[in-house]
Amino acid sequence: MNNDIEIIVGIDISKNKLDIQIQEDGQYFTCGNNIIDIGKLVEKLSSIDPSLIVLEATGGYEKGVVSALVEEKLPVAMVTPSWVRYFSKSTGTLAKTDKIDARMLFRYGRANHPPVVIVRSELQERLSVLMARRSQVSLALISEKNHLSTIAYPDVKKLIEASIENLEQQIIQLEELIAEIIDHNPELKNNEKIICSVPGAGKITAAILLADLPELGTLDHKKVAALVGVAPFNRDSGYYRGKRRIKGGRQSIRKILFMAAITAIKWNPVIKEFYERLLKRGKVKKVAIVACMHKLLTIMNAMVKAQTFWKPILSS
Repeated sequence: MNNDIEIIVGIDISKNKLDIQIQEDGQYFTCGNNIIDIGKLVEKLSSIDPSLIVLEATGGYEKGVVSALVEEKLPVAMVTPSWVRYFSKSTGTLAKTDKIDARMLFRYGRANHPPVVIVRSELQERLSVLMARRSQVSLALISEKNHLSTIAYPDVKKLIEASIENLEQQIIQLEELIAEIIDHNPELKNNEKIICSVPGAGKITAAILLADLPELGTLDHKKVAALVGVAPFNRDSGYYRGKRRIKGGRQSIRKILFMAAITAIKWNPVIKEFYERLLKRGKVKKVAIVACMHKLLTIMNAMVKAQTFWKPILSS
């Protein structure tokens, strides 16, 4: 890292192009979002030794440049686009172009110093793709089963039944591939065992956490909760006390934590007691469930960090 001058770079990403802003009044240039141009960009940025490179998550278009930058051990921070847009409006900048966005990413990085991203390994990336596909197939299977119950014509029923059989076979194959990845990696396998030792968390919960939350066990409980999107935000002003709400975060993690919390409320003595205590204090059920999601995540994060298995007395 450059100790003399803090060099910050903002990169605005689109499908075919990257807009790069180095410092406030420094060099601005563009390049293609392809392997060759990204390679040249990485070489150029490595030569200036930046303190931070800030870019937005853009639905997958950022994966190539992020992987290349991280491979060269350059400090990359990925930020939520809406945060940067709010920041831009707060400075009075209402116009929006790729060049302005790149400069705003630089300014956002200079003002807020977002944390450097922890990028998934190749195994975690593959695991994430498999888990996403399993989710897609599971939804399709539910849809087909619902269709089957409403169809009276035998020939149409036969087609739907064939589709159901095919989807069920796909899920079996996907789960075998998922298990193979985890079983052949000692670190992933050990962390899976740790997560599965928590009543309410199963292999699907563990696989999604391992794939989509590589930061698990590396951050404190507040940061990991905010990252996932289960940390409630205050809405207070003067005498007004608004409802605390959660927003943003990683959708796949929140979905699986919700299902794990529902199970844990029934079978995990620590979570069950915590949930019932919240209800007695007047919390509505949805708020209490989100609190249980938060507590489950906190417990699993601490367990993975310490590499210890479920201990009910300590967890409570």
